[in-house]
Amino acid sequence: MPGPHSQDHARVRVEWGPVGAVHTLDAATTAVIVDVLSFTTTLSVAVDIGAEVYPYRWADDSAVEFARRHDATLAVGRLEAQRPGNVATVSLSPQSVQAAHGLSRLVLPSPNGSTISAQVAGAGADVLAASLRNRSAVARWLAERLATEPETAVTLVAAGERWPDGSLRPAVEDLWGAGAVVSALLSQGVTSMSPEAHTAAAAFDAVRSSIAQALSTCSSGRELTIAGFGADVAVAAEVDVSVGVPMLVDLRFIDAAAAGNH
Repeated sequence: MPGPHSQDHARVRVEWGPVGAVHTLDAATTAVIVDVLSFTTTLSVAVDIGAEVYPYRWADDSAVEFARRHDATLAVGRLEAQRPGNVATVSLSPQSVQAAHGLSRLVLPSPNGSTISAQVAGAGADVLAASLRNRSAVARWLAERLATEPETAVTLVAAGERWPDGSLRPAVEDLWGAGAVVSALLSQGVTSMSPEAHTAAAAFDAVRSSIAQALSTCSSGRELTIAGFGADVAVAAEVDVSVGVPMLVDLRFIDAAAAGNH
């Protein structure tokens, strides 16, 4: 029997981090990873330019060999890309992906969104990625699946961040990102939402008219701005500028909307 934390009474669910994802997944579930600052935002930018994106574990030396085998560009951390003598031009920064030329395959390590993507895919779920940039496009894709597959449920996984001791830091921007997708689903007539999903939607609706300011002044936004990456926060605040729907297929994210995958 599903446990009390499964939200199995609802078809649209919201939970936090890798542990929360496990508790709300079942054999009929599609998982949507939300990591607004910055994995899923950077991923949406890459998909927009037609690149395939391989998520990978953070700080894993095997990423270099993995990228070589797949003839892909390996993204590095933002700060690493700025070090003197570093020849890497693409990082977790969405701006670096926008500025890249001829990018067709990208290995994108991330401590949260990328790691969770691999985890839930291993559990047998279909994996999508959402940000504020593509929240309506993802919602349209989900609404069609929910309408045509009555047994399907959707878990939106707010990735969150990490405290120095490794514990989960619920990050409000990921609550807003998950809520943005739920809000779009509600506007399309999708029902059967868990209280957690309704709460996420309410959180997004509360800041919707001032999302750019909210993102820049929340803890994660301030952290990036202080580090010199305020422009990345601005990219993350671009609501509904993308129609791409990143879906994990054979280890890499491709645009499910363009490919006709449902």
